[in-house]
Amino acid sequence: GFPRSRGAMAAAGPGLGPGAGGTVKTLALVLEDEARRGGGGYCSGDTVSGQVLLELAGPLPLRGLRLEAAGRARVAWSESSGAVPGAGTWGVAVRAPGPGPRREAEVRYLDIRQSLLRDPPEGEESLILLDGRHEFPFSFQLPQEPLVTSFTGKYGSIQYYVKATLERPAAPDQSVQTELQIISHIDVSSPALLTPVLRSQEKMVGCWFFTSGPVSLSAKIERKGYCNGEAIPIYAEIENCSSRLIVPKAAIFQTQTYLASGKTKTFRHMVANVRGNHIASGSTDTWNGKTLKIPPVSPSILDCCIIRVEYSLAVYIHIPGAKKLMIEMPLVIGTIPCIGFSSRNSSITSQFSMDMSWLALTMPEHPEAPPNYADVVSEEEFSRHVPAYPPPIDCEEQLCCPVFAYIQEFRFQPPPLYSEIDPHPTDVEEIQPVSFML
Repeated sequence: GFPRSRGAMAAAGPGLGPGAGGTVKTLALVLEDEARRGGGGYCSGDTVSGQVLLELAGPLPLRGLRLEAAGRARVAWSESSGAVPGAGTWGVAVRAPGPGPRREAEVRYLDIRQSLLRDPPEGEESLILLDGRHEFPFSFQLPQEPLVTSFTGKYGSIQYYVKATLERPAAPDQSVQTELQIISHIDVSSPALLTPVLRSQEKMVGCWFFTSGPVSLSAKIERKGYCNGEAIPIYAEIENCSSRLIVPKAAIFQTQTYLASGKTKTFRHMVANVRGNHIASGSTDTWNGKTLKIPPVSPSILDCCIIRVEYSLAVYIHIPGAKKLMIEMPLVIGTIPCIGFSSRNSSITSQFSMDMSWLALTMPEHPEAPPNYADVVSEEEFSRHVPAYPPPIDCEEQLCCPVFAYIQEFRFQPPPLYSEIDPHPTDVEEIQPVSFML
């Protein structure tokens, strides 16, 4: 079951001991599916395969060739300053500048070890690998338990790697490693992420009793889950009853939360934004699906106990001389896009559902009857049925109008009036019993 090298291998003999003069020209580690490293990455339960490439110039004694696959989440930061007891006047503790206590935490998710070189023969300390090119294939399976998505943030990271270490008897170990991209898939088609989010808020603008009026804001998004590259349609209504010129804006924020030693560290920054038009005093504005595209960002990380990556969509109003009015709605950035309606179709549906009020105003309470059948016959169709020859003169003298007028009147006779009572009931309907519930 040991993976064999494609080069020559021999046990150390009397003439080739630890002092053999071979050198390592190349030591490389190659994954078979390189595209997955820069693309979607590996998932829990996937098989990782590859090769360790070794090129020697001359025979080289080796004690072993180890392969290690590891993954961990690590958090570390230092407090900005610490309290120094008795440093101030009268022995009062003061906060001195400089680094304070350091907070650290670590969680391991992956730990796999393999030996790619068979053990030396009994009584020997090493094996002699002859000069040339050698390839050592390897393969291992990732654990079935969910692995957290790879991530590098402000105060911590979640990293996975594969490392090959060459152990030599009379020289320092040599190693090479490559990063392993892991992704934990989030399906935005799940019911919890398809629910719309609606928020509203109002703010009085002014100072003390010199108020100029309220500014109100209502915003809605179609669903909670989206993927990279999707455009989020935003529906909002802004009413400016203040005396100031306001500007509505929208932005996507990423919030990184780190936990270590019972303390929490948060880092928040904007990843995308869009700006609306100025709204004058006494005016209103409506966003009927104003789009904000999601840039390439890390998916949401919600299943790590020391690192969380969360997103939110903020719709806010910049008010000169006052604090901004903000509505924040949670977002989940997933990896598997919604397979239902497209974003365009769903945005049209949402816009239509928001503007249904006009329908009740235009529909009459009692709809009028349809027009007479004779009234809907066009003149073109009427003339198409006029005979090409004139009628006899004697007929016209006996009648008060031409004969073809009677023919057309008969041809376009309207259908009978509509009635809910069947004038020709069938026998089955006549004998069918009718029962009443009292």
